[in-house]
Amino acid sequence: MVLESGLPDLHGVLATAAAATDIMVEDAAIEENLRQFLLVLSVSLGVATLSRVVSWLRNIPYTLLLLLVGLGLAVLNVRLVNLSPGLILFIFLPPLLFEAAWNIRWENLKRDWIPIVLYAIVGVVICVGALLWGLLNVAGASLATALLVGASLSATDPVSVVALFRELGVNKRLTTLMEGESLFNDGVAVVAFNLVIGIALGVEQFDLSVTIAQFLVFTGIAVSTGALIGFGISFLTQRFDLPLVEQSLTLVSAYGTYIVAEELGGSGVIAVVTTALILGNFGSRIGMNPRTRLVVSEFWEFLAFFVNSIVFLLIGDQVEFSSLSNYTESIGIAIATMLLARLISVFGLSFFSNMITPDNTDISWQGQTVLWWGGLRGSVSVALALSVPAALAEREEIIATVFGVMLFTLLVQGLTTKPLLEALNLLGDQPLRQEYMQAIARRVALNRVIGRIKELMERQEVDAEFGRYQLALVQGQVDKLQEELQTLQAKYPDLQTFAAEQIKEELLAIESDTYAEFIRAGQIKDELAPLLQEVLVD
Repeated sequence: MVLESGLPDLHGVLATAAAATDIMVEDAAIEENLRQFLLVLSVSLGVATLSRVVSWLRNIPYTLLLLLVGLGLAVLNVRLVNLSPGLILFIFLPPLLFEAAWNIRWENLKRDWIPIVLYAIVGVVICVGALLWGLLNVAGASLATALLVGASLSATDPVSVVALFRELGVNKRLTTLMEGESLFNDGVAVVAFNLVIGIALGVEQFDLSVTIAQFLVFTGIAVSTGALIGFGISFLTQRFDLPLVEQSLTLVSAYGTYIVAEELGGSGVIAVVTTALILGNFGSRIGMNPRTRLVVSEFWEFLAFFVNSIVFLLIGDQVEFSSLSNYTESIGIAIATMLLARLISVFGLSFFSNMITPDNTDISWQGQTVLWWGGLRGSVSVALALSVPAALAEREEIIATVFGVMLFTLLVQGLTTKPLLEALNLLGDQPLRQEYMQAIARRVALNRVIGRIKELMERQEVDAEFGRYQLALVQGQVDKLQEELQTLQAKYPDLQTFAAEQIKEELLAIESDTYAEFIRAGQIKDELAPLLQEVLVD
């Protein structure tokens, strides 16, 4: 009886002990994952900061420097964390896409929508077709390898190149073309990968009409979902003026849109881009005051820097050099084929675009050259390759080939983009324009300081002699800046045109902000088209 009555207690003790053990194991796993994350974060942000502090490292885009550090860790066989494709596509990709689309102006995108659509859709088809032919007929690869490598490498990821463009002040149109292509190209590449993976696994047969129908369904669901969420949040933010809440809504929309679109059977990538374009160009104008817009933009700039700092380090750290050496022939053929396909698509599609668009919007051959050479491959290509099912016998070859091509584009093409820009004279007077605008900004700031000093003197809040002394010091700096500006304008007459363009943009922004204030106040319901857009042009 004692034994029988004691058995339930013993079972209870054992169950409690087992539960406690499970909790301890889970806690230990969480702690270990947190340690790994903090290690990655410390290394990545340390390297990114070092690239800004050490002068001779500034010529290397910080994303490429992080990749080099990751490769160094891979050589030493130091693996920071296991990088899964879901981690890249779900955790890292939405904020990167959102930040890029948030900052693209609709006017610029509308002006260049023809070449962007051609690059993003037809360019993907050309890339997949060329790699399919090259790997099948030259490298002797299997159909599955050729299809999946082609689809993976059709996704361009010019993050480091665009960062370099912004730092050097390269023509904004070139930046728009490259960013616009990459944004929509990523979505099309992911859709293409999903379409061909069934063929590669032998569970589906290629049918052109079915493929086109599936593509339209993927993109249609994505655009509809992105537009619904984008416009919904845009009108929601009209109801209040809470910067932190509005900032949080943009973050939720980036991940929420991706999840909802994927659950509905659409492309999460295209959906996020659609939402960000609407919020950046419409929602931020009607629902956010200028101060909130600035706060949100700075938040996304930080988040993009933060995510890029992690993802490029982890990509380099995942490289298996022993695997790469086994497929050097396939990697070499894939690189040559991809460069040739990119050359044909950029120059061929640009020629067609120049034919059907007005003469003043032609893409120069120098710009086409940079677009060709700047078509790097990165995180999306790696994620797609890693997502190939383990059941596929050619999985190792696919991953090795994609990694090899990705490393070539990032290290060779990425590090030679700046010399190429200089050789093609595409930097032009952009550094000079930066210097000119900095001088303008200083003059405006000092004039405001002078106004404040005079105001304090009128109110007799400062000693008159002290005020006059401070006024003379500041006025001396203003006079010095004015002399510098006059010298620059005399030496470089084109700066006058540039200054006029900056003033025009400022006036248009003031007009749009004023309309947004009326909408937020409920005095008008519909957004008004800018009146000065045509007037200032004339």
